Amino acid sequence: MDLLPRLLILGAGGHGRAVLEVLRDAGFPPPLGVLDDNPHSPGLPGVPHLGPFSRMAALRAEGAAAAHVALGHNAARRRLGETLLALGYALPVPRHPSAIVASTARLGAGSVLMPRAVVGAAAELGPHSILNTGAILEHDGRTGPGCHIAPGAVLGGGVTLGAEVLVGILAGLRPGVSVGDGAAVALGAAVVADVPPRASVAGVPARPR
Repeated sequence: MDLLPRLLILGAGGHGRAVLEVLRDAGFPPPLGVLDDNPHSPGLPGVPHLGPFSRMAALRAEGAAAAHVALGHNAARRRLGETLLALGYALPVPRHPSAIVASTARLGAGSVLMPRAVVGAAAELGPHSILNTGAILEHDGRTGPGCHIAPGAVLGGGVTLGAEVLVGILAGLRPGVSVGDGAAVALGAAVVADVPPRASVAGVPARPR
């Protein structure tokens, strides 16, 4: 079995700390270090702080080979992930041991699966996406790049998300619905109809807000 790589982590906030726990539980070696543009960031416990995001290229030239963007902001996570790929970094998929992934599912580069996340048969989690704690992407579902499916959210079979979609905590999406690029589904919403790009919906059933 291939050895898991030492990762350069981008992002030392709350999501970074959550990803660090996933890496440890999944058997990754201690990270190479963390980059963060916030000079007041407390950093990640036990992980060397190597400076701002702008050091990505220099660290690649020095031999860093694999990385993960641990930012909660969808657009920033996608942008930095695509920059890492262009620089030649590998972007493994940290996957908590309690996560369940069907053998026919596909996981995009730089995505992450938190504890008890589920990816069903023939589903596809797009690159640079977060499937958070207890979230479910059911069979034949698709997400675009840079999405965040928050804790406890359930996407029924055949649901399609565009790029950089946020699905809030405990939201539910009816099988077969589509959510356009940049849209946001609020906490606890029940989505029973398609959501246009960049819309924000809330409620049961979900309506624009």
